[in-house]
Amino acid sequence: MKRLVAAVGVCLFASLPAQAESFITVLTGGTSGVYYPLGVALSNVYGKALPGAKVTAQATKASVENLNLLQAGRGEIGFTLGDSLGDAWKGNEEAGFKTKLDKLRAIAAVYPNYIQVVASKESGIKTLADLKGKRISVGAPKSGTELNARAIFGAAGLAYKDFARTEYLPFGESVDLIKNRQLDATLISAGLGVAAIKDLSTSQEVTIVSIPADVVAKVGDPAFIPELVPANTYPGQTDAVPTAAVRNLLVSHAGVSDDAAYAMTKTLFENLDALAAAHVAAKQIKLDAGATQSPVPLHPGAIKFFKEKGLM
Repeated sequence: MKRLVAAVGVCLFASLPAQAESFITVLTGGTSGVYYPLGVALSNVYGKALPGAKVTAQATKASVENLNLLQAGRGEIGFTLGDSLGDAWKGNEEAGFKTKLDKLRAIAAVYPNYIQVVASKESGIKTLADLKGKRISVGAPKSGTELNARAIFGAAGLAYKDFARTEYLPFGESVDLIKNRQLDATLISAGLGVAAIKDLSTSQEVTIVSIPADVVAKVGDPAFIPELVPANTYPGQTDAVPTAAVRNLLVSHAGVSDDAAYAMTKTLFENLDALAAAHVAAKQIKLDAGATQSPVPLHPGAIKFFKEKGLM
């Protein structure tokens, strides 16, 4: 069986033998995050567009694992944070990349990930400085979330050793421990309206901790930009809260054909309503010049699409 990528609008498999099977693996993230529901929606789009393809959405540890899998050809398209993608291209071992991942090719920049620090109200945490001496979860080890945690806490003058306890857990597990009063706070890097925070904030009073713009600037990475978590994003959150954001991207690899990458990009932007129905974060995906911005080269197939739209 030959692993290939399928997409809508053109028959990419006309020259294949009748018995050949095509596969699309969409690499996502943990099931309690945003990558997973969006990845499932994207896989449904591809599945409907080409019924002959076997399409799957694979739950993963998100950005770092997705990029390593793509480099190895063990997936056709995957979600990642922009700063993780830059680290992968450079081969930053501290970030989880043992060598430069030179086969990565971007499909499109999509929606921003908001770095959301949520604490139980009873912990008394109101500022980043208040996290010192508290019990914190920072995301799965060397995930995009955990890399964001290092950057933000470092810019705020905090290190993991400053916490009474540091756990490396996915969103859902982090929230469960806060519910059980075994943790005080967690940092979650995801689109707005992440299910884990909604779940926590409906079960108890929480504080969305501010990340001031001066802390964002101190990160020293242009991938990090100041943003706001709008008021009423979560139950009980009546005011907008300053935070940091990092753009997400959809990434493929050089082994995917130009025709397939073109059709994948086209299909993505022609089905934004279906993605937005799966998660509110997708409402921020726009077909504009920002979609072409990437720390790694765009796939030639994606370039062809963006040129047709007058964006390059």
